[in-house]
Amino acid sequence: MSTTTIDTLRFATAGSVDDGKSTLVGRLLHDSKSILTDQLEAVERVSAGRGQEGPDLALLTDGLRAEREQGITIDVAYRYFATTRRRFILADTPGHVQYTRNMVTGASTAELAIVLVDARHGVVEQTRRHAAVAALLRVPHVVLAVNKMDLVGYEEREFRGIVDDFTRHADTLGLSGFTSIPVSALVGDNVVDRSGRMDWYDGPALLEFLETVPVGREATDAPARFPVQYVIRHGEGRHYAGQLVSGTLRVGDPVTVHPSGETSEITGIDVLGETAEAACAPQSISVRLADQRDVSRGDMITTAAAGTPTLTRDVRAAVCHLAERPLSVGDRVLLRHTTRTVKAVVKDLGGHRELTTNELGRIALRTAEPLAVDDYAAVRRTGSFILVDPADGATLTAGMVDLSSPPRTG
Repeated sequence: MSTTTIDTLRFATAGSVDDGKSTLVGRLLHDSKSILTDQLEAVERVSAGRGQEGPDLALLTDGLRAEREQGITIDVAYRYFATTRRRFILADTPGHVQYTRNMVTGASTAELAIVLVDARHGVVEQTRRHAAVAALLRVPHVVLAVNKMDLVGYEEREFRGIVDDFTRHADTLGLSGFTSIPVSALVGDNVVDRSGRMDWYDGPALLEFLETVPVGREATDAPARFPVQYVIRHGEGRHYAGQLVSGTLRVGDPVTVHPSGETSEITGIDVLGETAEAACAPQSISVRLADQRDVSRGDMITTAAAGTPTLTRDVRAAVCHLAERPLSVGDRVLLRHTTRTVKAVVKDLGGHRELTTNELGRIALRTAEPLAVDDYAAVRRTGSFILVDPADGATLTAGMVDLSSPPRTG
């Protein structure tokens, strides 16, 4: 009997306050039949108590806001649902400007970002900020969802004007290509089913696009990068275990170990305890090498054919500062890159003395030991890192390596 593999799309939602993001998420879950019966009944009871005829779908996420009001910190709300065509992991990020760092968290592993806009207000400052974060994180696919089309009479000119405005801003960010969809989350137009009220729009409904957009290509098409997480001794030999974060490894491939630069050849690959001839990202695997090499946690194995990462102690990057405490020039931090952690010092912050919470900026770091890094635009996993406070282990800053431009000084 044949089986069909169902893939998974990780996507993030972002929108300004009152753009209708909670209703959009609720509509997606409701109309794709991803809500448990008791959840829907509870929403219907509360909605009826407020005098509403139908269920207020925004209530499906109101519990998170209530938790925040109680002082519980929630960075990102993850929701899981599935259709017959694909599984989904949705990172629902807050819309307030003070939670910009939360969008960075949610979108950092996403293959698609939905930027929601209220059709009555168009592109606002927070829309531009969300677009900048999507561009900064190199999210492969961006959807501009123009919501509340019912409140502007489903007029095409209103939609086109917003798309043109967003296009101009996207061009300045280098945000190459996005998909625009007019929707009404409240009524359900173009969310799960195509709407008959906007015959001027001939594109897909939102869920239809989410089900068909290509996924997984970025990791498999990128150069092979295998950060070693564990070294497992097995008799006289060693198995190097971890997650293949990009590309493909095959038995017989010549490889290089970084940062030592030693070379060898792959003689065996195990996937889920079974031998395999090849492995593709993002599989968790173990590999065996032809030679006894000094390989340990934090080292990275790459194939020569795929191009080598840059080995450096001088790291330049775009960053978003996450912590309440500021990051200042001269600060000594720990830099965590894949499975490797090294000491580092902040040498420059794009000409600024410090970065504060939610601030986007540029950084130059000097590390105590060399790191094998890629440009974030080429390989997201090996082009990203976090900075950690060595005193208490708190996460300070998220960084995206930029090998193309020198740091600003002054």
